[in-house]
Amino acid sequence: MDLLVIRHAIAADPADYPDDAVRPLTPEGKKKMRQGALGLRRVVPAIDLLATSPLTRAVETADIVSHAYDDLATLLVPVLAPGHPPGAVAQWLDSQRRHPVVAIVGHEPGLSRMVSWFLSGSERGFIELKKGAACLVSFAGAIGAAGATLVWALAPSQLRELK
Repeated sequence: MDLLVIRHAIAADPADYPDDAVRPLTPEGKKKMRQGALGLRRVVPAIDLLATSPLTRAVETADIVSHAYDDLATLLVPVLAPGHPPGAVAQWLDSQRRHPVVAIVGHEPGLSRMVSWFLSGSERGFIELKKGAACLVSFAGAIGAAGATLVWALAPSQLRELK
């Protein structure tokens, strides 16, 4: 299984939204993500499953990615919300093995910890995903700690350049 990990795009200031779960993307964030999603499509031509955290900014990011992939359906997955351990995401991913390419949209610092755990077995984040960035990891066998290989990691500006 290949796992495309996408951090949500630029979102509104948290100070303006007492409920962090409803914080939307900014107009700039939407514009940059639309361009970045076109770059994603060039490096990952097909996605079999697109899943997202239920938080508004992640859902809006997933909607933009969905549009770049011919309006692929999006699945809300609670374990992609902040605060869930990498093992919970691994367990969910394991139940999705029938999909060769899974894309997830989520949040920092959880995504960095999860990717680091998948690559090394440690949650100490050594990969940083900026807003709108993405990375691709591949699992040859079991989905879990130290079970993945990093294929690539691209900054948002690199994804936009690929469009």
